[in-house]
Amino acid sequence: MELAFLSPLYEHPGSWASAYIDLSQHDEDMEHRRHLTAEAVARRLREEGADEATCRAVYDTVDALRHSTEPYGRAVFARNGEVVLQVPLTQAPPQGLVHWGTLPHVTPLLDLAGEDPVSLVAYIDRTGADFELRSAVLQEEAGHVTGSRQWPMHRAKATDWSERHFQLKVENTWEHNAGEVAEALAACQAETGADLLILCGEERECRSVREQLPQPLQDRTVSAEHGIGSRLLPGEVEDIRARHVRERVLAEVDRFRAARTPDEERRAAAVEGVPQLVEAAREHRLAELLIRPDAPDTHREVWIGEDPDQLAARRTELRNIGEQHAWPARADDALVRAAVVTNAPVVSLTPVLEEAGDEVAAGGMGALLRWK
Repeated sequence: MELAFLSPLYEHPGSWASAYIDLSQHDEDMEHRRHLTAEAVARRLREEGADEATCRAVYDTVDALRHSTEPYGRAVFARNGEVVLQVPLTQAPPQGLVHWGTLPHVTPLLDLAGEDPVSLVAYIDRTGADFELRSAVLQEEAGHVTGSRQWPMHRAKATDWSERHFQLKVENTWEHNAGEVAEALAACQAETGADLLILCGEERECRSVREQLPQPLQDRTVSAEHGIGSRLLPGEVEDIRARHVRERVLAEVDRFRAARTPDEERRAAAVEGVPQLVEAAREHRLAELLIRPDAPDTHREVWIGEDPDQLAARRTELRNIGEQHAWPARADDALVRAAVVTNAPVVSLTPVLEEAGDEVAAGGMGALLRWK
């Protein structure tokens, strides 16, 4: 997951309020329930030591969501009496996920707002295709392409030369139109930035389109098993998207496991465990951070300075490198901050726990390194 959108959270030092608000229930008691939620969040922040101005800013923001029709929820981050960032969620958060601390508590976003690939669905037939954008919170038409050759479309039985000649024309028509669909699909992907392409139609037509896509797009293209002749149901799209996410995360897990093996000089291209991760982050060596958000090491206390690369497993370590000010922080939030400011992606291991097991990395966190 690319987390550059979190950069505003790391531009100013100081304590932060983080609140994850469930907006998934829509009924006649919605407004009253959300008002009570706003009060509960502000009360919880006061109990944890937040200043009154920040409590009020969060209360006003949450209370203003009384009429929201968002399907899942929103994360709210505030400091010094100001809400700095709000993030729409793609899953409903658990109740009471509120935090006051030295850093914004962003790790839950990896599961609640992350890995939501925007999918570009192409409904393909022999004459062209309809395009549709789909995500957890989006479904909209994205265009249409009609092949320039509309005849002939149907194959005859190849019983003599003329019919075989006609059949060849049909094949040529299909291939020509598939090329135009592939070209239009690639252009639509470039315009929308879709992460995943889903082809829906007869197997042969989908295969012809896929084969004429640029190779980088072929690698992110799948064919739907259902939906031929009709629109894919939300559940079908969600299954395809979830499978895509799992496969992508499993590939990263395989990379991590391979990189963890030391080379002939006993150096590894991956590390695990809080002390090693902190050292790598301090040296700007994080290439990709892997986290299981509910793992034991995420809660471990580390020490941070004002700058993202000022972090240590022990307070004395910061003093040894010349940092005079130090504050305690959660290990996961400190490491995510270091990853964000150095443009390192962060991957949640939650989608692959069943396949990969709980202990992909010791303590639930690991990292691929930029250099050994």
